[in-house]
Amino acid sequence: MSSVAASSNVLKSEKVWMDGGLIKWQDANVHVMTHALHYGLGVFEGIRAYKTKDGRLAVFRLREHIRRLLDSAHICMLKINYSEDALVEACCSLLREQLHQFKDGAYLRPIAFMGDGAMGLGATNPTRVAITAWDWAAYLGEKGLKHGIRAKVSSFTRMHVNVNMVRGKITGQYVNSILAKREAVMAGYDEAVLLDISGFVAEASGENVFCVGRHGAVRTPSLSSPILRGITRDTVIRLLKDMGREVQEVSFTRDALYIAAEVFFTGTAAEVTPVVEVDNRTVGTGTPGDITKAVQDLYFRVVRGHEPKYADWLTYI
Repeated sequence: MSSVAASSNVLKSEKVWMDGGLIKWQDANVHVMTHALHYGLGVFEGIRAYKTKDGRLAVFRLREHIRRLLDSAHICMLKINYSEDALVEACCSLLREQLHQFKDGAYLRPIAFMGDGAMGLGATNPTRVAITAWDWAAYLGEKGLKHGIRAKVSSFTRMHVNVNMVRGKITGQYVNSILAKREAVMAGYDEAVLLDISGFVAEASGENVFCVGRHGAVRTPSLSSPILRGITRDTVIRLLKDMGREVQEVSFTRDALYIAAEVFFTGTAAEVTPVVEVDNRTVGTGTPGDITKAVQDLYFRVVRGHEPKYADWLTYI
């Protein structure tokens, strides 16, 4: 599904949870003088709910996402007056209210941001909190999910840890990702890969990066690099280890992607997406590799409730 198609689905959503209760979609508005609109001080999450094998709807790793939302707000000194439990229940109540729309799955977007009032960088206005939901198919396309995508190393650099708070999922920081993504798409690619200031692979514009060596070892940038601590990244590391695969959290250069046997991206929106070309170099055979396909298959079995071992990751609605 394209971004345009996804946007049209958003408009069909009936309710939004905002500042403590459910309201109609058309009433979920903010003033043009909202502080976050001018200065980018807000935090957000992307969370998926899947239709499980028994026909119910289950949110994947909901509590971990809400915990990260609260951590991001704490990093920004943005006060949220709702507990973790309250926000978990808010997500569930939003989906329960609209099960007729989201019986096949949904994408949840909790967001907290500084509202209107005073202006200027030193303002401390009340925090607004909202949760929306919509039907969002594979972020990088169903074709990409099955056959793989083309990526380009961006001319934009992932922010240094002293430039911004890289552990926070902060709204304003995504301008960096938007510029990288637009550059890649305008050049004919599907996604961008950003390097850190030392030239090592950091992450894609909205995903974490994994590469598989010729002997089967899987590498992903460590949390000492300027990357978001991805929940899908954490999930995939656990799944790979449970599959008996070695996972190394280490730094590596862009040319390691060129000569890798396999490359794939992970993220809540992108799920597990194979990468078959980087900077016009074919990755491996130019088709999704066996390890990528195996972990992708297991991931989708897990989120859809087919693997009892990981049942505690699912919050049923």
